[in-house]
Amino acid sequence: MPSAAADLVLLGDLTGRYAAGSYSRLASNGRSVALRADRQGAAEHGHRITAAIACHVARAGGNVDHLARLLLHPEHEGGRHARSIALRSGQTRALDYIRRVWASASEAVTSTRALGSRHHAFEVLAALRDRIETTPWCGERGRTALRVLRAHLNFAETAGGPLHHASERQTAEEAGISRTTLRAVYATVLKPGGWLRRLRVGHGQQGSTWYLNHGSAHSNETPDLQSRPWTTQFPPDPALEEWTTPETATAADIDSTVLSRLMGHDAFAHHGLGSAALMLISALHQRSNQTVGELVGTSSVSRATTYRTLKRLARYGLVHRTGEAWALAPRALEGFGNSLPGAESDHVIEPAEGWDKIAESYGMAGIAARRKALHAAERAMYRKALERIAEHRSRAVVIVREGRHVLVPSLRPDEILPTWHAQDGHVLDPVTGRPATDWRVATDGRLILITPSDQRSYDELAAAHAEALSEWESVA
Repeated sequence: MPSAAADLVLLGDLTGRYAAGSYSRLASNGRSVALRADRQGAAEHGHRITAAIACHVARAGGNVDHLARLLLHPEHEGGRHARSIALRSGQTRALDYIRRVWASASEAVTSTRALGSRHHAFEVLAALRDRIETTPWCGERGRTALRVLRAHLNFAETAGGPLHHASERQTAEEAGISRTTLRAVYATVLKPGGWLRRLRVGHGQQGSTWYLNHGSAHSNETPDLQSRPWTTQFPPDPALEEWTTPETATAADIDSTVLSRLMGHDAFAHHGLGSAALMLISALHQRSNQTVGELVGTSSVSRATTYRTLKRLARYGLVHRTGEAWALAPRALEGFGNSLPGAESDHVIEPAEGWDKIAESYGMAGIAARRKALHAAERAMYRKALERIAEHRSRAVVIVREGRHVLVPSLRPDEILPTWHAQDGHVLDPVTGRPATDWRVATDGRLILITPSDQRSYDELAAAHAEALSEWESVA
């Protein structure tokens, strides 16, 4: 094994590389992160170390017995988590845990590749980009899958390797589609086709962990674009262009960098120019002066859709036809069209003045901004839910009284007397009868001490409350 792997086995995680997120939690303000030094954090940290050691053993050609001997050796710090399981629950439970970790590590190693350097990582991503650009993506669902895959490739290039983090909302905004469409593409095209693998579901402030792969082992086959099995549309409807036809089953040839740059614009929404226009523009940018027959092969767009989309682009002066060949206008990538004297057109050309103007003509202007605003609102609601969970709150009952929203907490007489409750969530001082500024009642009836730097757990808050109550009773 490499020296870093040997150090991890013998000495453990000295640098804290595998502790990210293990000992932290979202603070009550929803913005900062507080340390969490409890057994759950230690267990998560230990599991990450165990999984990393298992991957190293799998890459070195070892087996599960080798892994068990390394982890259960009393002098190996990296196996502390497995040994603690054996101490608490017995040797059998520890060996079952090691076998489960080994199965996951073996699958991860066989389906991924080890990257020796950052340069090697970029070589892998470049090869993946070429693979994506030469794969035919037929039908509307296939073109949408390409947009999503290109968004993940952008994230992977930023991360410096196939392993990257991305949330569903972030990916939907990058690809210019809705989350519902994104999930359908994940389930029906990208995951079954072997292009994407979700290693870990996102939680809290962390997005999901993804691994970008080269697709199915059958490199010459078109991605599986069958309809969802729970619908009545099976097999696929030819009207949706989901059949693999001879005219679109050839190797594609597009510039995915252009597609990545344009797919977030409102003009390429589903009810705007659409994904077919993205494919044709990317194919013409890769190689200009193509006939319709050539575009059908290079863009993987059916002949009827190619004619219809070229007519749509020509109306805005974004493409021009000379004889049988089509080419992009000089500033087509910026959304500006023009009318060339030598170009042939059967329709009146209204040169476009940017993608925003084209989006306005289709009624799609502002759809990306509205999607981002919706996602921001959803994130805010999610943070509030995390805050409620962190404060041990349950669902609140809200009533409206004289135009004001009043929380009605569920009574917990074993912890707080009903006479201490105030309508605004404060706690009434038993002596003065006035609200105590430092204490509030959570929606599950528990006391919450509010201070600017307070990060104590509920047990600590309960102890502080018991101490304060005892002190007050002794004074009384």
